[in-house]
This record gives sequence, C-alpha cells and structure tokens, in this order.
Amino acid sequence: MAEYILEMENIIKEFPGVKALNNVNLKVEKGSIHALVGENGAGKSTLMNVLSGVYPHGTYSGNIIFEGNVCEFKNIKDSELKGIAIIHQELALIPYLSIAENMFLGNECASHGFVDWDLTYNNAKNMLERVGLNENPNTLIKDISVGKQQLVEIAKALSKDSKLLILDEPTASLNESDSENLLNLMLDLKEKGITSIIISHKLSEIAKVADEITVIRDGSTIETLVKGQDEISENRIIKGMVGRDMTDRFPQRECPIGEVAFEVKNWSVDDPVIAGKKRLDNVNLNVRRGEVVGIAGLMGAGRTELAMSIFGRLYGSNIQGQILKDGKEIDTKTVRDAINNKIAYVTEDRKSAGLILIDDIRHNITLSNMAKVSNYLVIDEEVENRTADESRKQLGMKCSSIFQRAGNLSGGNQQKVVLSKWVLTEPDVLILDEPTRGIDVGAKYEIYTIINQLAAQGKCVIMISSELPEVLGVSDRVYVMNEGKIVGELNRTEANPESVMQCIMRNNRIGA
Repeated sequence: MAEYILEMENIIKEFPGVKALNNVNLKVEKGSIHALVGENGAGKSTLMNVLSGVYPHGTYSGNIIFEGNVCEFKNIKDSELKGIAIIHQELALIPYLSIAENMFLGNECASHGFVDWDLTYNNAKNMLERVGLNENPNTLIKDISVGKQQLVEIAKALSKDSKLLILDEPTASLNESDSENLLNLMLDLKEKGITSIIISHKLSEIAKVADEITVIRDGSTIETLVKGQDEISENRIIKGMVGRDMTDRFPQRECPIGEVAFEVKNWSVDDPVIAGKKRLDNVNLNVRRGEVVGIAGLMGAGRTELAMSIFGRLYGSNIQGQILKDGKEIDTKTVRDAINNKIAYVTEDRKSAGLILIDDIRHNITLSNMAKVSNYLVIDEEVENRTADESRKQLGMKCSSIFQRAGNLSGGNQQKVVLSKWVLTEPDVLILDEPTRGIDVGAKYEIYTIINQLAAQGKCVIMISSELPEVLGVSDRVYVMNEGKIVGELNRTEANPESVMQCIMRNNRIGA
C-alpha cells in the first residue's frame, strides 16, 4: 500500500468574486516526483501557496495532512518547520550577498547571538556539493548564472532539512543544459528519499521525471496519471489540461507575403560594460510584409541583444550599421524614435520590463500611445476606457474588467496585455522576444493565433524563442544566430532541428 507524505483534502479557496480552488484533492507518495499541471489560472500556484502557508489556515477550507498529521500553517515558517520548502519561479535571493549568506539568511548558524562564519561557509560548501554546484560559497549571487541560482535555492531548502520540495516553474528561465542538470538533480534527490512537487508548462520535462501527474482545470482536480499505468505523453497531458484533443499545436496561416519592408544591415554592437568586446558582429537580416521570421540559437547567441539594440538602442555601445524601412534608412537611436518609426518590441521579461504590475489593465494598455486617448495633453477617460476594452476583447483576455490589476492576471493574460500595449501603437514591425515563456499550451496557441492575425494584416513579425519547435512551427523563415553572428538562413521547408544545429556547429568548427 502506498505511503503518502502529503494529502490535501477538499481544499476550497476563494478570492472576491472568484473561486480559485473548488474541492481540490491531492495525494503525494513519499519519495516520489509528483507533477502539477494545468493552464494559467487553473489554480496550481494557489494550491501550493495554501500548502506552504502563504495563504494561512482560516483563509481556506479543507485539510492538509502531512506525514499523517493534520496541519494548520499560519505562515511559511510553520510549513518550513515541518519540512516543506517552496521555490518560486521568481527567485528570492539577494544579488549583493554571497551564496552562503543567502543560503542561511533567516536560518543563521549562530551561537550566543553571533554568526559562526566558519560553520556557515562549511555548511554552505557541503550543501552546494549535495546539489552538484562547484562554486565558492563566498561568491556573490549576482556573479553566477540563473541556472546556478536555482541550485542555490534548492541547497537553501535542503539546509532546512526539507522533506518535500515544491518547485514552481523551475526551468522557465533556464537554457537546455541547465534544465537537464536540474531535472537530473531532482531524480538524484528522489533516490535519497526527498519528495518533490514540480509545476511546469514544459510537458516533455514533466513526462521525463514525474511518477504521477495531477491535472487541475478551472480550480478543480481532473485526474491523476500514474507512470506505468496510464499513458503519459504530451498529447495526453494537454487533453486533460484543456479538456479536448489538440491535434495541431500551431495554427495554420495562409496569407500572402509581400516585398521586403524591414532590413538590418551590417549591424555591430559592443558590450556595454567591456570596452571593445563585440556582442553582435555584422548582422544582416530582412523581413517581408506579412512574414513571420524566427531567430533561433543557443542561449547567449545574441538574439535578445539584437532585438534590444534595434529598438531604441536599449542595449550595447558603439552601435554601427543601418536599419531600413521600406527601403529608406530610419533613426532608432531612442525608444521614442523606434516607436515613431512604427517599430514595437515585446520584451522577454513581462513582469519587470513589460508591465506595471501594481497598475490596472487599462493603464498598461494605453501607456505606449497616450496620444490616442488624449485631447490637448489631457487624458479622455471615456476614450481610454473604450480603447482598453476594445483591446481586451480583441485579444480575448480573461479578466474581471479592464480595471483589474495586471499583477493579478495569469501569465498568459499578462502576455496579452503586453501585446495589446504594442498593438495599440499600430506598428509595422513587431519584435517578439520569448512571447510564450511561462505560459500554458492553450494560452500559447492563442498567442500564435494573434501572431498570425498580425501577419495577415501585413505586419513584419520577428520572433525570438528558446523553444526550437516553437520557432519552427510559427515561422515562414528562420535565421540562426551563434556568438553574435547570423550563421544560417533557412526557409520553411529547410528548417528543422537538425539543419538549425548544423548551422550552429558548422560555425563553431569555423570559429575553432
């Protein structure tokens, strides 16, 4: 008979006007990896916040049974004392403190009111070895990669004798190599008796590591799939998440592609900090009207740097080259110049750079084109409300109203707000940087549909994504980047994972 480390029974959690969780039930076997999947807004993170004490006992109904005992957590500290640790997608580390200081912050190795630094660093070193991270504990957090920071968070959790790890989108910001390392670490921890709950939209990763998969839809548990008993495939998981088969992951698009309307010529950019170090070297690309052009490449290839340097020179120094629109050179030295020339850039970091999370949907949408909702420099609220509501309907946002705070929306709906903001500027060229990062498969399909609609209007669309199947599934043509250079150009029929990697590896051999 299975031994359960955790049982959550009939959990109900309500917010004003919304039942976020409706009689949710979850059982997690001791020493297993249990995945929690569902669309954005399905209730996954809410359930884990109930479990970890972020939402204290009394604000929800139902029972939490951990190691056979009913628990009533009043805060995160209570759940940590029982051995439950939650690692959020946005890492809770302080950049200018060392690894060791971060690891034991709030859990200091102290004696008689004084921190024992020798013990702190020795314990930190042992924990880093446990998660396979070969870093000096004195290293500042800001000086290590995001992938390594994720391992520090896990080491921090293990330092508190955690028995159950909850990882919320742990690989969302990681490259393929770091993601693989993290998944292997989870499997190693499982061998050592540590139980994990993983929330992820990367279904291939879920299928690889999970022993059981619980599907949540619209705040209710739908089913639990067991490895070895049930079919565990991406298509099967998607069916449970969205309530239907998704035979086509990418919507079909049939629209005419016109003449070249946007060109980047001989574009070179230096590192903004290290003088003389080239980040982009003689990049040349073009986009036709009604065309979606993908940019593929490994992490660090220079894709985001290219997008940001084009859009108002947000990145880099000593920028050289030309940007042409409709055959004429244009000036994009500032963001305002770029917007005036009908260029828009959807950032990869919607929370920090794309949205004002504490403000409402309405203001976030209209912020990029205040002239459209103003009269003699005075905002016309009636026009602003109508404009924002039209955008909401056009992109199919799921929200209570345009007055809802952007920070309270699901990831997919936040992304729609960012897109709405830039669509409102009526751009001719739209640069999308990781437009589906951290959102579920159903919301991704909606974003792809919006991209197709923009292309059908004759827009030039440039799409950057770390997910190669996404680039190949959406694009008419693909440029391959490596080490700041364009190393290949592939049309739709030529573009496949093998041809992309051949372009990259061929360049590596030449560079060697």
